[in-house]
Amino acid sequence: MKFVVITQHRSEYPAPITFAKGAALVVGECYEGEEGWDNWYFCSTPGQSSGWVPGQVIERLEGDQGRALDDYCARELNVEPGEHLLGSRQLNGWVWCENADGRQGWVPLVVLRKG
Repeated sequence: MKFVVITQHRSEYPAPITFAKGAALVVGECYEGEEGWDNWYFCSTPGQSSGWVPGQVIERLEGDQGRALDDYCARELNVEPGEHLLGSRQLNGWVWCENADGRQGWVPLVVLRKG
């Protein structure tokens, strides 16, 4: 999918959580906000900063324990209006995108338009 950025986006997480399939996770709060970004959980895993993880990549185990169903990185892509991006995976109001320089990361769908 091709997108054009309509509003600037800046990441608030300089050290994104990153893990491989099968990693042990501690699953925390579910995101609640006006944006409508449903099904995101604040997770931690040993040796990483905590971060937001889409529910689709979490296998829920007992209590607050979970396991990664897929490799995942919470890196967000800083973008400027007018930039052209190539999007691949769309989850819960965010799109995994690549810019013209080859940098990749999540971008909120609300700052993009198809194009």
